[in-house]
Amino acid sequence: MNGSTTVLPIAQAAAEKYMEAHGDVNISVSGGGSSNGIKAIIDGTTDIANASRFIKDKEVEAAVAGGAYPVPFGIALDALLPVVHPSNGVKDLSIEQLRDIYTGKVTNWKEVGGADQPIAVVGRDTSSGTYETWEEKIMKGEKVSPKAMVVASNGAMVQTVAQNKLAIGYIGIGYLNESVKGLSVEGITGNADTARSGQFPVSRYLYMFTRGWPKGDALNFINFVLSDAGQEIVAKTGYVPIR
Repeated sequence: MNGSTTVLPIAQAAAEKYMEAHGDVNISVSGGGSSNGIKAIIDGTTDIANASRFIKDKEVEAAVAGGAYPVPFGIALDALLPVVHPSNGVKDLSIEQLRDIYTGKVTNWKEVGGADQPIAVVGRDTSSGTYETWEEKIMKGEKVSPKAMVVASNGAMVQTVAQNKLAIGYIGIGYLNESVKGLSVEGITGNADTARSGQFPVSRYLYMFTRGWPKGDALNFINFVLSDAGQEIVAKTGYVPIR
């Protein structure tokens, strides 16, 4: 499996459990971003692509041209949370405020109800499905400020924001821990209920894609992820089961 760092904790935990029960199966899991996972499906270099966004039309066309039709499996839900340092007094931001911060229009925390300090903006690289969800739901076509620092994974985002009292970033809900503080958006807290109902403005599906209809171990593994035991793993990793 290859792809999204958002889906990575689910994929790793599910792979471990599956291999415990099936001693003859070996699953390797790597994270390099949703786009890289989907590219690996197109190239035929991975069995399962993990993605925190849906596949694009041009990616489907490339896969079909290569003789394979990608099949999507929705395996979990996620709330994409804006995060700040725990010492930051800000608790809630609107979509407009988030957009203004990320475009560079708002540059001081006092402009959004915080202390009189500059904002350090941290974003994701363009191969990330998390970046694409943020671009679609928050940026709405506007460009992120070139001054924004760019990190390559959810884990790196948590580390960066935890070490900088001025920072703002965004992560999948499964990565939230005590080293960073999650913000509500438009007065709505991102959690299992608001993600499942779609109330939280930055909620999304998480996917596993296969190159054609899966067979053998790949099919059995996806069925396991979608089973009660697999959906329990989704919940334990901090994400939202689809059932």
